[in-house]
Amino acid sequence: MYIGSNGSPGLMHCLWEIIDNSVDEAVAGNGTRIDVILHADGSVEVHDRGRGIPVDIEPRTGLTGVEVVYTKLHAGGKFGGGSYAASGGLHGVGASVVNALSERLDVEVDRGGKTYAMSFHRGEPGNFKDSGEKRPDAPFSPFEKSSELRIAGKAPRGVTGTRVRYWADRQIFTKDAAFQLGELENRARQTAFLVPGLEIVVRDERGEESAETSYRYDGGIAEFVDYLAVDAPITDTWRIQGTGSFKETVPVLQANGHMTSQEVERECRVDIAMRWGTGYETVTRSFVNIIATPKGGTHQQGFEQELLKVLRAQVEQNSRRLKVGNDKVEKDDVLAGLTAVLTVEVPEPQFEGQTKEVLGTPAVRQVVAQVLRKELGARFASTKRDDKNQASQLLDKVVSEMKARVSARAHKETQRRKNALESSSLPIKLVDCRSNDVSRSELFIVEGDSALGTARRARDSEIQALLPIRGKILNVQRASIGDMLSNAECAAIIQTIGAGSGRTFDIGAARYGKIILMSDADVDGAHIRTLLLTLFFRYMRPLIEEGRVFAAVPPLHRVIVMNPGSKPNETIYTYSEQELHALLTKLRKANKRWHEPIQRYKGLGEMDADQLANTTMDRGGRLLRRVRMEDGEAAGRVFELLMGNEVAPRREFIVDSSDQLSRESIDA
Repeated sequence: MYIGSNGSPGLMHCLWEIIDNSVDEAVAGNGTRIDVILHADGSVEVHDRGRGIPVDIEPRTGLTGVEVVYTKLHAGGKFGGGSYAASGGLHGVGASVVNALSERLDVEVDRGGKTYAMSFHRGEPGNFKDSGEKRPDAPFSPFEKSSELRIAGKAPRGVTGTRVRYWADRQIFTKDAAFQLGELENRARQTAFLVPGLEIVVRDERGEESAETSYRYDGGIAEFVDYLAVDAPITDTWRIQGTGSFKETVPVLQANGHMTSQEVERECRVDIAMRWGTGYETVTRSFVNIIATPKGGTHQQGFEQELLKVLRAQVEQNSRRLKVGNDKVEKDDVLAGLTAVLTVEVPEPQFEGQTKEVLGTPAVRQVVAQVLRKELGARFASTKRDDKNQASQLLDKVVSEMKARVSARAHKETQRRKNALESSSLPIKLVDCRSNDVSRSELFIVEGDSALGTARRARDSEIQALLPIRGKILNVQRASIGDMLSNAECAAIIQTIGAGSGRTFDIGAARYGKIILMSDADVDGAHIRTLLLTLFFRYMRPLIEEGRVFAAVPPLHRVIVMNPGSKPNETIYTYSEQELHALLTKLRKANKRWHEPIQRYKGLGEMDADQLANTTMDRGGRLLRRVRMEDGEAAGRVFELLMGNEVAPRREFIVDSSDQLSRESIDA
């Protein structure tokens, strides 16, 4: 219930609970640095420079503040509005839950010139008898009569903070559960964006060499939006801020132990950064008190609903200029190309579960809507030339998205999926296959007409279709949607696959189970492959996400090994210069001869049909590379770097990094 699972996600959630406590201290103005250390022994340590957990005796329990925080539910400073105006904590259970799920947890607090320490074994306070390095399996003695917060040393004057190191309980978590460095770095980067001026240092000591990365961003969520957005901008990054209040009835614990309902007034602060770009992807990140809400909630609902209302009203006011007609703007039209970061600060937010993925406080929806309505309305009413130009371009984009959606829906209603015999709109140059079985069919996109002739004779006509393209297609990363659709080669590929493009792409309508890019084994072939992958990434991404796009791997060399006597000669294909040299070295050692000169294929057209079939097209002997995409945002940034409009970053990358990059990985 509290951590979601006992695998890696649950392990990471425990770490977020500890980190979030330190972040709340930084948000409250206490400390500007947090260190997160992944130790080689499987433990993790979080060190902040906040005020330090209270070490005084808590009157009601008779325990020190440290023991109360790590052993009692609903005991944090956030519960009941004690120490924080707004925080990520929900019910003061995070630290105690992490402690209960840890085989060992050590806390050190720097406060008042002293360093206090306390240890726990599966949530029970006591002492470990360490001999040298700290270990979770060291002999443990629980406290019997009373607990002790020991003084471990002196702290430098003016230095405060908390260090927490724990070993997750392997009786609880699965064997393969592990801390995910990439996920941790993404969360650290995200938090550094949300808390300007906070430095978060992540150090991984689990490998042979320690790796350390530091994150600090003074620009806040506006800088976060610029980081997330990969397409060319239509508007600047707009910052919208405001506050609103609401009343809420909450149960309050009285001194006599009874719960009574009481109406309290809450203040909700809203901070939004957003911009529209030329693309059609929507990237939205929402947060409540620095805690990410990946599944949204009332704050995101208020944002999207009010954004639609405001832009729909603006389109109606400018309907004559925009030539809208009777069609209405919908949410997808408004969100196309939007990159937005939405944050709200609210005391004691209501979440759906301890994992805090969905905000449930109903009144926040209206507060966000009011702030957005006021500030965005002022932006559209501005008389500044730059504001008016950006507003005009934004409305043009929204209306073009609306018209594209209406057109696509009309086309979808009148045009159903057709097989090769029924279709009258397939490209003339397509050499289709006979089978209608999508799971077996393959489309080879072939470079050049000369290779097409050989491939036509080499293919299995039952399941393999061929589509030739002429040279290098349009770089769609730099071109507009209109230019892409008017390009003959791009249009032919989209038309042949038959599933549409962009936001209207329907992978269920794709006519082929595999899309195989078959280009020459040279630099030009690699460039063509990269251009094709750019087209698929930007306009047919679900094909890549489902692993249905492949790159054929044709051989570079053909070596005919001469065998003595009547034994037939042996033909061996190699796929790189290194592989060829290794083969020749092996043949020399075996005293075998080969025909000279060794054939070096300059292109697919130089192969005969049998050679092409055996090496590249026949399912029994060919080699294919599946195109994978593990991180969509990272892939988008790479495509923008290598194929986008900005030349300077690409030149810098080529100068600084080209010697470190394998040529084989350029298009993978």
